Amino acid sequence: MEQIQFVPLLMGEVEQYLRGLVEAGPRLLGAVVLILVTWGMARLLGALVSRLARRARLRRNLIDVLAMLTHLAVWLIGLLVAITLVFPTVTPAKALTTLGLGSLAVGFAFKDIFENFLAGLLILWREPFKIGDHIAVEEHEVEGLVELITVRDSHIRRTDGQRIVVPNALLFENPVIVRTDRDVRRTSIIVGIAYDEDVDTAREVIGDAVRHVDSVRDDVRDIQVFAKAFGESSIDFEVTWWTGSRPVDIRSSRDQVVAAIKRALDEHGIEIPFPYRTLVFKSGSPLPLASAQPEEGE
Repeated sequence: MEQIQFVPLLMGEVEQYLRGLVEAGPRLLGAVVLILVTWGMARLLGALVSRLARRARLRRNLIDVLAMLTHLAVWLIGLLVAITLVFPTVTPAKALTTLGLGSLAVGFAFKDIFENFLAGLLILWREPFKIGDHIAVEEHEVEGLVELITVRDSHIRRTDGQRIVVPNALLFENPVIVRTDRDVRRTSIIVGIAYDEDVDTAREVIGDAVRHVDSVRDDVRDIQVFAKAFGESSIDFEVTWWTGSRPVDIRSSRDQVVAAIKRALDEHGIEIPFPYRTLVFKSGSPLPLASAQPEEGE
């Protein structure tokens, strides 16, 4: 008896469900059509944004980000309209409110991810540095060649070959030194000569030697040779010149300059002194080992 009563009840529920589905058919069909239109609009507007960005000569990563944001915006609007079409009781204001509360909760849960995402957008937009630049964040001991910039992180290749994946928020919040912002960079070394040598002559010899080095860009600015200090065993000169901005350019140029200065000073008989130490022994102290007379049989 109970089974006989259950079957009509079940059939009634199914009939009511089918009737509601038939009544909602036009709205469902309209939602499907709207989703298809949204898909086409997202592709069309994404391609349009990409074309305009390429004409503006924006970097490739930024073009991809702008196209992605355009797709998301179109899909968000299309889905909101589709939801209100299928469920008339759900208004766009209610949907946006629910979406806003959900976004707030997600934002708190993924705070670091969104922070890096926004920092990546600003870095891609402002272009403080680009792929191929050599940068350094000295506070965090990060330095190397920029290989990739995404909306979340940047990939930096160190001079020893290791790759560092740096969150964009770190690059956005800390001072970044862009070593290759210009084609040339200044570098310097310290050169010492003996106290017995003539300072003016040594300055002239050092300057001529540096000017004849191929990697020295004296066409940008002339080299500078200044007597800097009285060292422990020498008069110290600071030699400054301009060369390529890459780290390998700096190291190579220093190597050539040091070799050229050494040859020039040797050719002119100018002494590059060794460190000297004077030892003073008080009266009554033991004799130095060098002056001690060897005992018989030793």
